[in-house]
Amino acid sequence: MKTSLTTQMEESLYSFIRESGAVVVEEVTMPDEQGIVDTLSCHMDSNQKFEWRCYELKVNKADFHSKAKLSFIGHYNYFVLPENLYTAVKKEIPPHIGVLVYHPYLSDDLGVPGFFTTEKKPQKQELLVNEQELLYRLITSQAREVSKAKKTARGLRVFGTKQIYQELKKRQPEYDLFGGGVNYYDRFIEETQSQTVEALKQELEATRAAYFQLEQRLFKGD
Repeated sequence: MKTSLTTQMEESLYSFIRESGAVVVEEVTMPDEQGIVDTLSCHMDSNQKFEWRCYELKVNKADFHSKAKLSFIGHYNYFVLPENLYTAVKKEIPPHIGVLVYHPYLSDDLGVPGFFTTEKKPQKQELLVNEQELLYRLITSQAREVSKAKKTARGLRVFGTKQIYQELKKRQPEYDLFGGGVNYYDRFIEETQSQTVEALKQELEATRAAYFQLEQRLFKGD
């Protein structure tokens, strides 16, 4: 599960890249077994050629030193780090890799969680994968995000009952979305039980009314 800091950095980076006029998508699987890029952007340069940038987000030393493959295959490649982590690991960053340092905003009403400063500029390199394959991966990832957005817009009706149930179970142990120890899972269970009891009460009342009418007819018939 992603940390809160990771989510904040992702959201801010996405906005930061979009503002530069580039196409951006997160979590793109690279061709030629080059791993998964955390964030990939594509920009058309002045010569009408694609310029590819790869961003790897790290939030702590363990994350930075992870054995997971770094997919620095673009023309320009960056580490995206919080300020304290950059201070701790800056001597370990290769000369050709750039660094964006994340700074959280103090206010919550600025549209995004934070902003970036370029602490180290990347050096341009040759693209390390086939560009046509990379373009296809970008399009595929964009299509994935569009599909997610459409499902969200259409609400829960596009998800199967089993999927919803599994998600509720997964959230039950740790989610406290309402505060005070009450979460969506608990609320769902309580409301379902309450609705069931209410439905049974209504059914019982209807049965009693039907029985009373039948009894009256039988009595009049006698």
